[in-house]
Amino acid sequence: MRRIISALLISISTTVAVAQGAKPIELADGAPDRHIVTSGDTLWGIAAKFLKDPYRWGELWKLNADEVKNPQRIYPGQVIVLDKSGNQPRLKLVTVTEPRREYIEPLKKGIPSISPQDIEPFLSEPRVLDAKGLDAAPRVVALENNRVVAGAGDTVYTTEVTARHKAWQLLRPGKALVDPDTNETLGHEAVFLGTARLTMAGVPSSFLVLTSAQEIATDDRLMAAPQQDVVNYIPHPPTKMIKAKVLAMYSGVSFGGPQTVITLNRGKVDGLELGHVLAVDLAGPVVSNRYQGEKTDYQLPDARNGLLFVFRVFDRVAYALVMNATHPVVVGDTVRTP
Repeated sequence: MRRIISALLISISTTVAVAQGAKPIELADGAPDRHIVTSGDTLWGIAAKFLKDPYRWGELWKLNADEVKNPQRIYPGQVIVLDKSGNQPRLKLVTVTEPRREYIEPLKKGIPSISPQDIEPFLSEPRVLDAKGLDAAPRVVALENNRVVAGAGDTVYTTEVTARHKAWQLLRPGKALVDPDTNETLGHEAVFLGTARLTMAGVPSSFLVLTSAQEIATDDRLMAAPQQDVVNYIPHPPTKMIKAKVLAMYSGVSFGGPQTVITLNRGKVDGLELGHVLAVDLAGPVVSNRYQGEKTDYQLPDARNGLLFVFRVFDRVAYALVMNATHPVVVGDTVRTP
């Protein structure tokens, strides 16, 4: 069991507090007076124990914005205490001395903001590329023993490889991601086929297929595998108003609930960054009212449905995890700064 963990203490900049309109912090119903940090905790889970809006966690600590990416460490046995003595509640950290123990796992392996089981595949596998993103990548030109398809344990031959990376991914051009508002193509989602290792550079180059999620064929491409990092960014709202749409669900369905990964039609160029929390709205229905023989249709306003945590950002699109929702999140739903 992990004996020592690191957790993320949040901060949110002054501009965020202004954007919030100095709205008073609302504690969660039944918020505890204290919480003992234990192995398996996530930052979001702890925040939800204390706050109705977990993304406002940093306001309880009253820390500065730089600590969003340089968080303080918390160890097992430390206690988070809720102090209600002032005008606004705040959190304090209390250390409790524990008996000396033998530690087996690394001492400074931090806990993530959200559950890694929900997002780890999306940190390394899905990619969003521009229309020509795969054109310069090595292309599979032949398979071992003239096979039609290849899988784990097989060798594939490619065009010349000029870079020697430790890990490679096999990819295939996928669907276009089209902005529902402008009909502009924001990128193409590459289909992940498997992983490979370079065994011989040259013309052609050869790769050993290590794992395969789908069958591999000629004309598929290889790209260097991105570094797989656990998301350690503190959840916080954007400092400006961002409006987006749910572009797609990664599973291919049209709706989903908590722990569903969704694609947004906004990215880095729009101001999105890792750790941003956005509100997803439930579209207001159109209702009809008949009065004195005349029928009138009314568009009711949207209402908040839940919260999203942005965990991977590309130039023009981003992946987010649905943290909570009272109704299904549907493709086309509006997403905004909470």
